[in-house]
Amino acid sequence: MKIRARDLTAWVGGLIVAMFVIVALAHHWLEPYNPTAENLSAALLPPGPGHPLGTDPLGRDILSRLIAATAVDLWITGAGMLAALAIAIPIGLLAGHRGGRADALITAASDGVLTFPTIVLGIAIVSLLGMGETSLIVAVALTTAPQLVRIIRGLAIALRGAPFVESARAAGSSEIRILALHVFPNVIGSTLVAASLLASQAVLIAAALGFLGLGVRPPAPEWGTMLSDSRSYLTTDPALMVLPGACIALFVLGLNMLGDGLRDALDPKLRGRL
Repeated sequence: MKIRARDLTAWVGGLIVAMFVIVALAHHWLEPYNPTAENLSAALLPPGPGHPLGTDPLGRDILSRLIAATAVDLWITGAGMLAALAIAIPIGLLAGHRGGRADALITAASDGVLTFPTIVLGIAIVSLLGMGETSLIVAVALTTAPQLVRIIRGLAIALRGAPFVESARAAGSSEIRILALHVFPNVIGSTLVAASLLASQAVLIAAALGFLGLGVRPPAPEWGTMLSDSRSYLTTDPALMVLPGACIALFVLGLNMLGDGLRDALDPKLRGRL
């Protein structure tokens, strides 16, 4: 059986994301050392039998910190995207299905938020709420939700005059029932594809905030914070920056490949092409 390039892309992306998810779920069993335990006598050790990836300036095992940071970043990304979906789905469906004044107000509000660069909005949110995982989750949700609202709104508008919607309305179904049983099932697939693609943006937002010193509270490990802490050692020990940067790049690549594969699989115009 011939494997299409799009299918291979989706499988590779799915395997990459699954690998990170498994590491995040099993991080307590995979960490060779306590990721926050300091040992100044073992600072900046090169890779060796005791420390496969070496140690950082405070003597903490880099491999253990990368594994623990994976759990932190995936939790922030996953929880933030779920919160964004919980906000965007009802608002986007309402705007697209109802139209009128509600649509105008929701569109104006989402457009207003989208005028701000995501990182600037993220900085403002974390500055107001303070550092920590909860603040990062809120930042991811509020910077991603407006984009999802616009996408869901467009999908709902396309279905507003669909025959099955008009049939349900003629049969006496309430607007809430129509949204729940007829519109929502027809937009959820495309919504999840959009969310998987936007998740890569969420990873970069969390990492960027960590790099700027607005991430999780020390000494908890996080990819962006690890990048920031290792800037001074770029020339003497580049692995300190390369390794967390590689984790960010690989996870973002996996999310993008998975999202592209899902989009192609769910798009009837592309489903039959090679």
